[in-house]
Amino acid sequence: MNQRVRTVVAAVGAVVLAALLWEAYKAVGSPDGTSVFGVRVLPRADDAAMPHVLDVVRRFGEPELAGGDPIGLVVLKSCLFTLRSVAVGFGVGALIGLVLAVVMQRFRVVERGLLPYVILSQTVPLIALAPAIAGWGGKLSLGSYPWQPWMSVATIAAYLAFFPVAVGMLRGLQSPPPVAEELMHSYAASWWHTLVKLRLPASTPYLFPALRLAGAAAVVGAVVGEISTGTRGASAGWSSSTPGRRPPTRPRSTPRWSAPRCSASRWPRWSRQRSSP
Repeated sequence: MNQRVRTVVAAVGAVVLAALLWEAYKAVGSPDGTSVFGVRVLPRADDAAMPHVLDVVRRFGEPELAGGDPIGLVVLKSCLFTLRSVAVGFGVGALIGLVLAVVMQRFRVVERGLLPYVILSQTVPLIALAPAIAGWGGKLSLGSYPWQPWMSVATIAAYLAFFPVAVGMLRGLQSPPPVAEELMHSYAASWWHTLVKLRLPASTPYLFPALRLAGAAAVVGAVVGEISTGTRGASAGWSSSTPGRRPPTRPRSTPRWSAPRCSASRWPRWSRQRSSP
């Protein structure tokens, strides 16, 4: 059994196991849930909170509204809508990250001046940034094409996606050993030939993990963007179906900066590694 077959079997087994655990808890769980010192630690097991798995599957074939499309088709269209925003945001963010990495590698003064701000850009609270970007609708246009709501979602996705690509690609472009660089200089190779024949191939072990992180970040950005802006999509549809959920509003007061531990802790260590011989 090869690795691909094992992966498929493990994925199917995980889904089946989750369905069995769902049905088992529904059979033995309390309809009112389980509370400890007044705090609910286990969910309610009634039909409204935990319907049977077969009922959920059957519900996908029923129309959302009288005479409308089936719920399964509506969910599929919403997922495709979100996927478009993710794909556009990922592509734009990855392209911006690649360009920034090449420019910072080419000019050391640009790296020293720009890289701290690239890292600092990820400390802006996304929940405060999303409504501001959503306000671009009706105020911007791409030539004769008006700004669409999904473009705001794609912008938020690109904002999160460019960072891992920029940092990872820069690290990859700087990874060739000095001996290889001196060899290219001895061949009288230009900067462009050195980039294409030496630095880009050496950066692939850093680029592909960065692209994976950028893809995950683009999905997170699209989800937050749809929920914050109310744009139709998979995440907006799921959140609107939650009982008691209020429509998105602009926050009155949010902190201007928040320092995520990932960037704040990795930046000094990464700088020390670069400065060490």
